[in-house]
Amino acid sequence: MSDVKSVLFVGVGGQGTILASKILTIGLIEHGYDVKMSEVHGMSQRGGSVSTQVRFGKKVYSPIIGEGSADILVAFEEMEAARYAKFLKKDGKMVVNTLQLPSLPVLSGACQYPQGIVEELKKHIPVMAIAATKIAADLGNPKSANVVLLGALIEALGLHDIDWKNIIKRTVKPAFIDLNLKAFDAGKAAVKC
Repeated sequence: MSDVKSVLFVGVGGQGTILASKILTIGLIEHGYDVKMSEVHGMSQRGGSVSTQVRFGKKVYSPIIGEGSADILVAFEEMEAARYAKFLKKDGKMVVNTLQLPSLPVLSGACQYPQGIVEELKKHIPVMAIAATKIAADLGNPKSANVVLLGALIEALGLHDIDWKNIIKRTVKPAFIDLNLKAFDAGKAAVKC
C-alpha cells in the first residue's frame, strides 16, 4: 500500500492558494519527502477557480490528484469546497474557510449563491469549517487567511515535526512575517481537538 498523501488546495484567484502550497511543499522537501506539486490557474486573475495539488511520500510518481484520491482538501471558499468534493477519497476530509465569494453570475443577479454548503458537506464527509478570513482580519489582514488555513492543514495532517515557522519566515515578505506567524498559530488552534 502506498504511503503517498495527496493534498488539494482550491480557491479563487488572489486568495493565496499557491503561496500556501509553496510553503507546504518547501517544508515537506526539507523534511526528506519526495514531493510533486502542480497548479491550475484557470481564470485566476479574473477571480476564477485556482487549484494546487501537492502529493508527498517516500516516492511520488505523479503530481496529479484524480477524482476520489485526495486525502485532504483545503477550500479557501465554500463553493470551491462543493465544486471539488468529488476529488476526496471515501475516508478523506476537508478544511473549509467559511467564506462566500460571489462569482460573476451571482454578482450579476443571474443566479444565487447556494446556501448551506458546509452543512450539506458535513452530512457526507468530515469537515473542519473555520472562519479563516475573519480570523485573519482580526489579526490585521484578511489576506493572511491562506496561512490560517495552512496552519489548520498542518494540524489536521499531524505534521508537527517540521519547523513551519522558519519556512514561513523565509517565504513571505518581511513586512508580513509576524502577521503570518500569528495566522499560522491561529489556524492550528482553530482545528485542535
